[in-house]
Amino acid sequence: ETEKLRANVEEQLSRLLQQLQDCEDMKADLDEDEYESTKAETIQQLREFEASLQKMMSGNMTLVSALGSVRLAIQGAVSNAFKTPEVIKLFANRQPAQLRLRFEQLKQDLRLKKVSTEAYNAQAVEVLAALKRLGDELSEEERAFLQQHMTQNMADFESASSDIQGAAILSAASSQVKAAAR
Repeated sequence: ETEKLRANVEEQLSRLLQQLQDCEDMKADLDEDEYESTKAETIQQLREFEASLQKMMSGNMTLVSALGSVRLAIQGAVSNAFKTPEVIKLFANRQPAQLRLRFEQLKQDLRLKKVSTEAYNAQAVEVLAALKRLGDELSEEERAFLQQHMTQNMADFESASSDIQGAAILSAASSQVKAAAR
């Protein structure tokens, strides 16, 4: 049952992230009010989804670990730490290899001048932060780049992800205490 719930949660997140990506893709075709309204509605849906996840996760350690990265991805999207829905999706689906490929593509795009230095820096920080949160080993150069270019939103995301891990530890401890009391 936990596996089915996890699959449903990931499907819901994927739908909301696709909706966010579609909004970004259609930005040029929408007037400013439509774009802002659609994006705000999607962000609100993500917030509501995060709140329901929090309720599900309280007290159930298997759900805490299974849904923790999904919740982190939602927080990243809602807090504007991540601007790229593709990165959010890869992070939520725990796909470090795909994130690495995205990072290499970004570097190539910069060399070929397909992206500006500013756009590269912003997207590279997103990818590297996601890789770091997934436990992927960053090179010294990557860590330095991340430290140098990290925004306040990304720092807040880092802090939030630490809070979630702390909550998971506390939840595990609580479960063990309850089991020992029986």
